Amino acid sequence: MEYDEILEERFELASERILGIQNTQDVSLAYQDFFRRAAQFLGLADDTFRQKRSGGLEKWTLKDWEERNKRLYWEMLPEQYADSYLNPAFAARVFGETFGRLLSFLYTELFAVTAYAFEGRLFYMTIFYELFLEIYHVFEMEGDPQPKEIEQILYWFFHDYSEAFSEDKVRGLVDPENNFFTELVMESDLTDLRFLYRYGAYISQCERETAAFLNTLSEAELASMADTMTEGFRIGYEKLGKELRKKETVCIEYPIGFERVARAVIRNFAKMGLRPAIYRNTLSSFHMGSGARRGCYTASANPQFEFDHKSDSALYLDKVYVKRRVETMKAAFEKYKKQARRHAGPAVIEIFGEEPFLPQSKPEAFSYSLKQNEWKVSLMNQLGQLTEDYIPGDERSFTMIAYPVPVIGQDFEQIFRETVKINTLDYMQYLRIQQSMIETLDLADRVHITGAGENETDLWVKIQPVSDLKKETAFENCVADVNIPVGEVFTTPALEGTSGTLHVAEAYLNGLPYRNLKLKFKDGMVAAYSCENFASEEENQKYIYENLLQQHETLPMGEFAIGTNTAAYRMAKQYHIADKLPILIAEKMGPHFAVGDTCYSHAEDTKVYNPDGREIIARDNSRSVLRKEDSAKAYFNCHTDITVPYDEIGSITVKTADNQSIDIIRNGKFAVTGAEALNLPLE
Repeated sequence: MEYDEILEERFELASERILGIQNTQDVSLAYQDFFRRAAQFLGLADDTFRQKRSGGLEKWTLKDWEERNKRLYWEMLPEQYADSYLNPAFAARVFGETFGRLLSFLYTELFAVTAYAFEGRLFYMTIFYELFLEIYHVFEMEGDPQPKEIEQILYWFFHDYSEAFSEDKVRGLVDPENNFFTELVMESDLTDLRFLYRYGAYISQCERETAAFLNTLSEAELASMADTMTEGFRIGYEKLGKELRKKETVCIEYPIGFERVARAVIRNFAKMGLRPAIYRNTLSSFHMGSGARRGCYTASANPQFEFDHKSDSALYLDKVYVKRRVETMKAAFEKYKKQARRHAGPAVIEIFGEEPFLPQSKPEAFSYSLKQNEWKVSLMNQLGQLTEDYIPGDERSFTMIAYPVPVIGQDFEQIFRETVKINTLDYMQYLRIQQSMIETLDLADRVHITGAGENETDLWVKIQPVSDLKKETAFENCVADVNIPVGEVFTTPALEGTSGTLHVAEAYLNGLPYRNLKLKFKDGMVAAYSCENFASEEENQKYIYENLLQQHETLPMGEFAIGTNTAAYRMAKQYHIADKLPILIAEKMGPHFAVGDTCYSHAEDTKVYNPDGREIIARDNSRSVLRKEDSAKAYFNCHTDITVPYDEIGSITVKTADNQSIDIIRNGKFAVTGAEALNLPLE
């Protein structure tokens, strides 16, 4: 628990003032309900904080915890959201578009206080209390103030506290002494589900059922799951010739409910000399990125809420803010540079099974202007370079693994056990099969991919030339180390000469669905795009630009791969869950193409070898090599895989320099010699 005499005084003064606002009549009638609701929410968070500090939470029953959790997140939940000020459309109907956006933004930011209350973070609770009171005071004094006045208060809040937010971000990433989550995982009685509510996150039936299910697994089963993950991390270092013994910390990212697995993972890493650093999924627009859930997170309480507020930083994003943000992040990395240099990278558990979400695009929500898109891209590039400077890519690795959660349906337990099997398929069998495939692919000048049936894919991918087939290869033989489960061969294609159309009937990328997604490439760059999510072409174009291209006018094809995990494909078909699988598994279920950076981003100069000893030479393309003159031209800070499933593939054919044709896949089945076993699950 934080304590500082002056801070404590500020907190108590703000808390007392907020208590008085809960029945306010000191602002004009139009705004009374908003400020009452916001003050009542803050009062509830305040009471939670005081209960924690006094030890009162220890006496709560499971029912007490459930009721408090639901009250704290009540307005965010789908059944209440339509009439909540968190909803920018509702706020705009009540206050008009300008004030609606501003007050909805404010209310959303205040919801971070819940997590801070449970963590006992007095400073952050105080500054958000004071932000609320400063804006309340303007309405109290002026009735209907000028929107610019409110905008300026919010703008300077994020400018002035940028240093604190940046330090919090970096510390959470690399400092094991920031141990709220580690203690919760390692010291809680995980058979008593009250522990779930101590996070301060919204706990749904999904988290409760997940934790209860994991409590039925044996220690041996949990150890096997943890071993798969941590051994993959270790092999990643070994494969790249990096020295894990020089590292001291690993960032563990996991979904709430998976604490038994996380505990076993932490113990395994401890044997390797690594301590855990764990941070919370983003609470504020200050850290909004691609929209993916990171750190310690839960299933979404309301995906539409998250979508509505994904561009909230448009309120304060300008050139001055970008400069300030970069300066404060650099200062934070400098403060924790010792920990950063000894940081080994992330070990990530993902989940899948949630119903695909088709968002409603709301004009009342904030969106970035063209100029702000430029600033955001510049900011992400600079932050990416800072991370590279302090945690160099050629000195770190990662591992990722995914499991289903109960919302996937009545077959959850069977799907969970099938997923465990898929995550532990025979490494050596796939190594041999994929090696035979690579021997054929290395003969390619280009690879021609065509769709089957209604799939309109017709794409030529230029393969980087291999000068010495005995010592070099263009494709990585990816089995099951950093990227679990097993099953792909991939390369960085040459951009010049890579052209054509990529089409997939359904894709689920970064948590969002795409219907009839089409990307047209010219010399390896996205030249045109479309989908059929919305009625108007304008909405579809904006959707792709903001969420897939991530505000870039174009992106390169950073990866061409062929997924070989036909067992995962069979599971998806058997349980009808193809639309619910994460890209981590989906990318292994057919050819896939990544838009954005290469798989070797920021580590292109590090030599990488396949198990047969051959060096993978296709690590760069004509964009990434620009890092030597200007990293902003080389990197896009995104990498999104798009998979075409086997049954939508007509053919994948190698075209050699002397114009010979050799099929890798024909009519959705593997045709290359040595890969016959991959077709068994497809039958």
